[in-house]
Amino acid sequence: MKIKTNKSSSAFTLIELLVVIAIIAILAALAVPALTAALKKAQMTGTMNNGRQLYLAAFSMSNDGAATSDASLAWPGDLIASAQLTAGANALQDYCNLFLLKKGYLKGGDFLKLLNAPGCSFVATVTPGTPETIAFNTGTGALKLYPVTDSAPSSAIFATSHNYDYDTALTGAVSQVPYSTNGFIVIQKGGNAAVYKEGQATAAGWSSPTQFTTNVGLKCIETGVCDPTNAPVVGDPTNALKFN
Repeated sequence: MKIKTNKSSSAFTLIELLVVIAIIAILAALAVPALTAALKKAQMTGTMNNGRQLYLAAFSMSNDGAATSDASLAWPGDLIASAQLTAGANALQDYCNLFLLKKGYLKGGDFLKLLNAPGCSFVATVTPGTPETIAFNTGTGALKLYPVTDSAPSSAIFATSHNYDYDTALTGAVSQVPYSTNGFIVIQKGGNAAVYKEGQATAAGWSSPTQFTTNVGLKCIETGVCDPTNAPVVGDPTNALKFN
């Protein structure tokens, strides 16, 4: 006598497998944009922190200058105004070399980190010595500095990411490096720093021009003159310090 047994199969059918694959594909498609946005935000936050470190060095130097009456320890705009720093293509390198580095507020290797960001490919040569020196070689500096002075208000802009031109849409910026239209970074003279969205790049993206200049910041130049708080002027200062 034969005894028949029924065996249940745990294997997936082809249709079930296709359904599972389709669900995974849909979930992946939904997750990728969110993950990409999160990665960009994390990268921009890293660049913002680099900008704050550069700001803290500049602030410490100018603070020491105020305490000791040493005119060589000053904000970039004051150094340009007193002809200790020459405005132009080499101004950022000279500011880093002759002041922040020579005076001991940062080390040569610090700039390799602080001025780099995704897509910048910033390369520089640090030469040991007393003091060290740094030569900018290729790539783009992730940050550019405004010629802010000691007399400028705390809301004056000290630095921005290289892809941001003041009160200009990111699509119209001279450079798309490092973050293209994904957002931009601003560090103010008072120490406030933030990552902003594309729509916040111009005064039109805020409820009023005054809100724009309060949050993003005021543009000031080496003479100590700043844009009116209710009428920002498009474009970076002529003597902004940048590399490429």
